[in-house]
Amino acid sequence: MHVLILGGTTEARRLAELLHGTTGLRLTSSLAGRVASPRLPPGETRVGGFGGPDGLAGWLSEHMVDAVVDATHPFAGTISFNAAEAAAVTHVPLLALRRPGWVPVEGDRWHEAASLAEAARLLPALGRRVFLTTGRMGLAAFADLDDLWFLVRSVDAPEAPHPPRMEALLDRGPFTLDGERALLRRHRIDVVVTKDSGGAATAPKLSAAREAGLPVVVVRRPPVPEGVPVVADPESAAGWLCERLGQHFYPGR
Repeated sequence: MHVLILGGTTEARRLAELLHGTTGLRLTSSLAGRVASPRLPPGETRVGGFGGPDGLAGWLSEHMVDAVVDATHPFAGTISFNAAEAAAVTHVPLLALRRPGWVPVEGDRWHEAASLAEAARLLPALGRRVFLTTGRMGLAAFADLDDLWFLVRSVDAPEAPHPPRMEALLDRGPFTLDGERALLRRHRIDVVVTKDSGGAATAPKLSAAREAGLPVVVVRRPPVPEGVPVVADPESAAGWLCERLGQHFYPGR
């Protein structure tokens, strides 16, 4: 049996670890290739795009894939919809593995935005020194805000177009609450921008912003394609695969 994991996330690596070594299972993890030195999961890996839904459908057929788990980042919307279309064409079962989104608590000063462009429109009324934690992709949405200063944190160096007044901080989570507190103080941050990625690895920035009374612009995540079942953790994804692939599949054995 052949399982394809569309990965690049902590959850995808954890699922690969759960499945690795399972008797009778071929496991392939696909990475988008947007990070120069990704953390590779166990099992086979491939890097790069498929060429749209038709290319992915062809790959599923050529490699005789029995099930697909879309464990991509919650904001990697294009591949999710390509996967849904390809799975429908090839009749391959598809599951979405999505970590739960963050939920505001008492003391949070959240301002929700539907897109990076909307987040950029909100910023001038909220602060002047911005901690931008949406990654290096999509910085063009903030490129016209020349009155604001940005601290941009990403794994790899950002490329133009980006805000003209910007300092890049190359770092990879998980991050600590003490570290985030110190970062906000050191750079005199007065507003934070984040995507609703969910998970614990980057959540401390929200706690640090709450303690400091800072506004946070939270970009809402795109929806999962209609009709695709969703689970919240790798263990549930492994259980779904066991049910789908039946007697041919025994996780961990």
